[in-house]
Amino acid sequence: MTAAEALPRDFYRQPAVELAPALLGKLLVHETEQGLAAGMITETEAYAGPEDDAAHSYGGRVTARTAVQYGPKGRAYVFGIYGMHCCFNVVCGPEGKPEVVLVRALEPVQGLELMRLRRKTDKTELLCAGPGRLCQALGITKAQYGLDLCAGPLLLRPYQEIPAGQVALSPRVNIDYAPLYRDRLWRFFIAGSRYVSKVPKRYAQAASLEQL
Repeated sequence: MTAAEALPRDFYRQPAVELAPALLGKLLVHETEQGLAAGMITETEAYAGPEDDAAHSYGGRVTARTAVQYGPKGRAYVFGIYGMHCCFNVVCGPEGKPEVVLVRALEPVQGLELMRLRRKTDKTELLCAGPGRLCQALGITKAQYGLDLCAGPLLLRPYQEIPAGQVALSPRVNIDYAPLYRDRLWRFFIAGSRYVSKVPKRYAQAASLEQL
């Protein structure tokens, strides 16, 4: 794996609501001392910065946790939840605006035995179906916070083109605390994929991105 294989910096300068569907089909790769593991992105969520009351940067909040969002685009924003899991996000958007895309699920592609060892399961569909699971499977922790996704050892590279007609939309997950933006259809996933987290039936079919 080389940095030359990585997606270019300009790719990350898109607004989160545009980057989130564009990330579907891209390959997330992490090379560690244990080996290399990679998966195709099947599910994402957009967080649009200071105006988005579901975003960690809502209201222009700057903390030790959110600081990376205000820097160069194409960096890893990793944070912990429930005291035991991590979530991997991609820093994106216009310069100076703290937007991110949460990567929610992957289809395992490379390093499946390593993923199974880390996740302690042989069920391929469960290796990376959810943000905490995929971080565990790929060995992503808070130690990867701030890494340059254009340089490695954690990077994104081209893999498959997902037609717009295969993209399904739904509201984001677990953001009932955000009344202003909680109903936005900013969760994007590959319709019909076995490698996504749980989806309500009414949102399971592909939908037009023009609804955004």
